[in-house]
Amino acid sequence: MSVEQRLKVVLCWHMHQPQYRLQDEYALPWTYLHATKDYVDMAAHLEADPEARAVVNFAPILLEQIDDYAHQVRDHLEHGSPLRDPLLSALVAEQLPTDPKARFELAETCLKANRHRLIDPFPRYRLLADLIAWVREHPAACEYLNDAVLGDLLVWYHLAWIGETVRRNDMRVRRLLEKQGGYTLEDRRSLLGVMSELLSGLIPRYRVLAELGRVELSMTPYAHPIMPLLLDIGSTLEAMPEAPLPDLERYPGGEDRVRWHLQRGIEVFERHFGIRPRGCWPSEGSVSASTLKLLGEQGFNWTASGETVLSNSLRRSGLKADVADKSWLYRCYQMDNEGVACFFRDDGLSDAIGFEYRDWHADHAVANLVHHLENIAKRTNGRGVVSIVLDGENAWEYYPNNGYYFLSALYPALAANPLLELTTYSRVLEDAACLPLPRMVAGSWVYGSFSTWIGEPDKNRGWEMLGEAKQAFDRAVAEGRLTGEALHAAEDQLAICEGSDWCWWFGDYNPSGSVSDFESLYRRHLTLLYEMLGEPAPDYLQHRFTHGGGEPAAGGTMRHGQQPN
Repeated sequence: MSVEQRLKVVLCWHMHQPQYRLQDEYALPWTYLHATKDYVDMAAHLEADPEARAVVNFAPILLEQIDDYAHQVRDHLEHGSPLRDPLLSALVAEQLPTDPKARFELAETCLKANRHRLIDPFPRYRLLADLIAWVREHPAACEYLNDAVLGDLLVWYHLAWIGETVRRNDMRVRRLLEKQGGYTLEDRRSLLGVMSELLSGLIPRYRVLAELGRVELSMTPYAHPIMPLLLDIGSTLEAMPEAPLPDLERYPGGEDRVRWHLQRGIEVFERHFGIRPRGCWPSEGSVSASTLKLLGEQGFNWTASGETVLSNSLRRSGLKADVADKSWLYRCYQMDNEGVACFFRDDGLSDAIGFEYRDWHADHAVANLVHHLENIAKRTNGRGVVSIVLDGENAWEYYPNNGYYFLSALYPALAANPLLELTTYSRVLEDAACLPLPRMVAGSWVYGSFSTWIGEPDKNRGWEMLGEAKQAFDRAVAEGRLTGEALHAAEDQLAICEGSDWCWWFGDYNPSGSVSDFESLYRRHLTLLYEMLGEPAPDYLQHRFTHGGGEPAAGGTMRHGQQPN
């Protein structure tokens, strides 16, 4: 096999968090925690190997939050400005809560981490976790949770949520790890200083990697909406013919809203990275024929989706999608031989990284992945592209050392293999012809359908609430109640409510704690939108409507690409 015939391999890491900021305060800390742990580590691994190549996809609403955190933390350290995240504020507070219930709630917050990978590896943190578990069983002991215990918990929580590359290389962090406990306010401020540097440097690091040609940066629509469903609720039925739909014939003005998310997303992306994105990972890999048309209109060259979307589309087009020989998967496609090129995720390899390899020795995991890729290269004679697409944040919490050993071995192994070419989608399109795809069956990377977001009572209720809020928005605009800055602010708030994450979490199969957090925040975001519109919020927004109670893999933050048997 000649060098020109090496199998092209694209690693596409998707970075995304929904809007946790409500008005001017953050309700949940996941943006800054993933930033200082996962986004930092992913940049460091790419920087460490000059031959590494990847596509890194950012949700624009995440970029705005990272930038906001960077500014607020820096302003606090330099000028004493208030921190607008309760957990960050507690980290450097001179006075911790005095109420026993509030102290216990803060302690519990500092245990929201994977016990096996983020807590137990640190003996002192494990001891503190055991202590809080005992207090949980003996509530009267809450009054004994003194400032020393809470201070140590706050430091250990943030040390656990610091990237492994930082723990190994930053002497300030190493000193705190070696100290073990008895942390002072000065220690806590020192840790915040490290986090400030990480947050401020994060977006520039990815921008430099892109300028060096080692990373291709791409985007999703602004607030991560499911575009096909905004365009046509009925597209649900293309992959789920029997699915019950919300009591909502269509999402009002959906096409205009999709264009808004794409255009705003491009604006935010260009502001942070100084370039126009050539590619778009559509929110949740959700595509349809009409979605591809709009992506093409906005100037995108490529997009990507899930393996089952392609197999459904090939079968509906009367073309072969053999289960044993998946050569059809390793090509790019175009609707009617024109417009945006579409790539499709290899579910088996992507999910192996997301769920399977975390329990393997890193060298064995990388060798197994390379072995599969070599087999594909030989079977296709190197004429194809393998797409490995998954979250760039959620998998690593379940790996030893935040995936340090796996990622350190992954890039060199792929870059050095004579049968493989580690590359990006835009480079693939420089010399690869796409195959025609007569029909695109609407769906997402999860099971090839929209079942994660619609077609079940609680999810449908979420859509009905959103539809009613959009109707209220349209009334306010038509009546002239929204103009100028007020209109822009309401448009932004509507976009937040249109994000995919809310309905992702609705449903009994998800963990009750996560369901509670996200459905509550969704109702609060909708309530704020009604306030901006000058209308009273419906009474139902005061009441919880979905509860959860399941125990899905990875706590529900990730899903497999294929429907389980």
